[in-house]
Amino acid sequence: MAFIEVRFPIDIAYGSSGGPVYSTDIVITQSGNEQRNSNWSQARARYNVAHGVKTQTQLDVLIAFFRARKGRADGFRFKDWTDYKVLAQAIGTGNGSATIFQLKKTYSSGAVTETRTITKPVQSTVVIYLAGVLQSGASYSVNTTNGAITFAAAPANGAAITADFEFDIPVRFDTDRLSVTLDNYGSSSLYDIPLVEIRV
Repeated sequence: MAFIEVRFPIDIAYGSSGGPVYSTDIVITQSGNEQRNSNWSQARARYNVAHGVKTQTQLDVLIAFFRARKGRADGFRFKDWTDYKVLAQAIGTGNGSATIFQLKKTYSSGAVTETRTITKPVQSTVVIYLAGVLQSGASYSVNTTNGAITFAAAPANGAAITADFEFDIPVRFDTDRLSVTLDNYGSSSLYDIPLVEIRV
């Protein structure tokens, strides 16, 4: 399966629904007790973009985009308008020799923290700080295909590395069929156009 570094139309994405999904097996015993087993260490997001299509122009763009991706065949970028921005995210600590650090986002609730690897940052939004000091763009490079930050010179030992950035989600269509209902002349309906997050 190929991954194409193209973004799903953000105006259609804005009207989508969805979010993180986990996989949990639950066995209920005869006494009514439960045994729960979490199959994934990380969530895998799912979306429905059907309700983001409001105009004929958007429908035309969606049909062309779907055909270009050949249904489920090719992955692409998707902006989740409910979760796309990170501020002051710690991504590592310098040791005087390491030059490559991975973008990530942490989610905390009480004592529990989940760390999400970010592989599709938006190029023009990435800003890096060393020990709280803003770094010039010439001092590091951003790999927008895997989320790696590479410094021209290794950060000093003990220097906290933080980042502000926006990011996309790598997804694919989870259907090979695009079903459009023509309600009236110039009016159509879409009910289910699923997207699913992929690991890249």
